[in-house]
Amino acid sequence: MQPSNLYAKLALRAIEEKINSGRTLIFDEYKEEIEDPEWIRKVEGLKAGAFVSLYKAEELRGCIGTVEPMENHVGEEIIKNAVEAAFFDPRFVPVEKDELEQLSISVDILKEKEPVETMEDLDPGKYGIVVEHEGKRGLLLPNLEGVDTPDKQLDIAAKKAGIMEGEKMKVYRFEVLRYH
Repeated sequence: MQPSNLYAKLALRAIEEKINSGRTLIFDEYKEEIEDPEWIRKVEGLKAGAFVSLYKAEELRGCIGTVEPMENHVGEEIIKNAVEAAFFDPRFVPVEKDELEQLSISVDILKEKEPVETMEDLDPGKYGIVVEHEGKRGLLLPNLEGVDTPDKQLDIAAKKAGIMEGEKMKVYRFEVLRYH
């Protein structure tokens, strides 16, 4: 499926480049393909964590991201995470060339996280969460199917982090800008 949004198109282009040439797409080269200078300025001016999620027949096919920015700007963040999601998510075999037409892509750009004081601060439809305990960290993006209560959201994030029930966790929430 061809994405309609430039962020998701960037992620797909990064995956295609890796499959077709074996090399990692360079954002400065990609800019030449884009006819929207305002979008390019916006991307190059933003440092943010980003998640790239791949779906095939509406089933998760790969998802990798960063909570805090690791690259020079969000465009480079998306390229890196798209390649990681497609080829290095340990839950899945690497994406094959013949799957590209069947993939749908979602890109989440994370806004800054903030500490959560009470359960009332949580809303799994609006906020993603990060939980931390003694060097362990788990993250859950917002607005995920089947995650409809703060308790369920906390439980899933804690399990992802390997945090045992009853261990005191620091909890943070964040909003995302989601692009398909």
